[in-house]
Amino acid sequence: MPVEFIGYVGGRNHSEIIPPSGPVIDPDHIATAAKIHENGGFDRVLVAFHSNSPESQLIAHHVGHVTHRLGLMIAHRPGFTAPTLAARQFATLDQLTRGRVAVHIITGGSDVELQADGDHLTKAERYARTEEYLDIVRKEWSSDQPFDHTGKFYGVRGAGSLVRPYKEGGIPVYFGGSSEEAIAVAGKHADVYALWGETYDQVRETVSRVRDAGVRHGRHPRFSLSLRPVIAETEEAAWAKADAILEKARELQERTGFVRSADVPNEGSRRLLAAARQGARLDKRLWTGIAELTGAKGNSTSLVGTPGQVADALLDYYRLGISTFLIRGFDPIPDAYDYGRDLIPRVRELIAAEDARSSERVA
Repeated sequence: MPVEFIGYVGGRNHSEIIPPSGPVIDPDHIATAAKIHENGGFDRVLVAFHSNSPESQLIAHHVGHVTHRLGLMIAHRPGFTAPTLAARQFATLDQLTRGRVAVHIITGGSDVELQADGDHLTKAERYARTEEYLDIVRKEWSSDQPFDHTGKFYGVRGAGSLVRPYKEGGIPVYFGGSSEEAIAVAGKHADVYALWGETYDQVRETVSRVRDAGVRHGRHPRFSLSLRPVIAETEEAAWAKADAILEKARELQERTGFVRSADVPNEGSRRLLAAARQGARLDKRLWTGIAELTGAKGNSTSLVGTPGQVADALLDYYRLGISTFLIRGFDPIPDAYDYGRDLIPRVRELIAAEDARSSERVA
């Protein structure tokens, strides 16, 4: 099974150990990060979305402009743009980049954050809207004839688009969310279901739930796992590096904004914190230190070790059904360079060997 690597490009250099500085949108940083990912063998980069962040499609357009092959995974919240318009926006960018666009659907777990953009629906209502939204988006991408739609959230008449996705297979839809409502919608619409970096047991459980939801719609989604690898020449050096990252993140919490809140609004964060309660080091080399410190604000668990050891742990996840790895570091640009040089080639080699052995057993 082909393996895919996704990195991360933000509007400026910022992480749990790097306080934000300079302009909110730094075109030079975006270009540098994009080119390092492309040269390092990443397949795509994620451009994130938040209620106060730069607009993800426009950042992605700049990434596409300064690269030649690098794919785009554009975080998008349904409900803030008409679905027909959003479909044409993504299809237009897909044409301009010659088929490099994917969309990452983030319905949003925090009521407070979504209210900043004027959304006052409940979580259940938001996922119901997301399902209807994606029904229309997919029709806009594929329908040869004008179509109508009458639903709870949207009503369109004579919808249709002159612009289609660049590739016949369309624009891949990645989907995030761990609640029951999210799993149900993912089963219907996700081409790739995205998890945060959970334990082997948690991943096994979620993969099973999403597959069951997909079967009900005759679909078989792929799976993505998001992690923050911490690598060094020796295992001892890697754990020392992780300890230093945790200490620096603790010292800089107020300045970076990664401050733990008493409220944990989404199921994905609750699952990471449940793992953290089991210990700081789980399975072979899953590290939960930053997740525990920050309240699991987003992608915050790590694999720690030498490149070979981390690659071996990623192979374990591949055996559980994961074929996409979203990896980003705590020092974004140097870490992306190291991943491309030391980690990605090893993982590809291990998975190629694994697939070859599987083929021999079948034969």
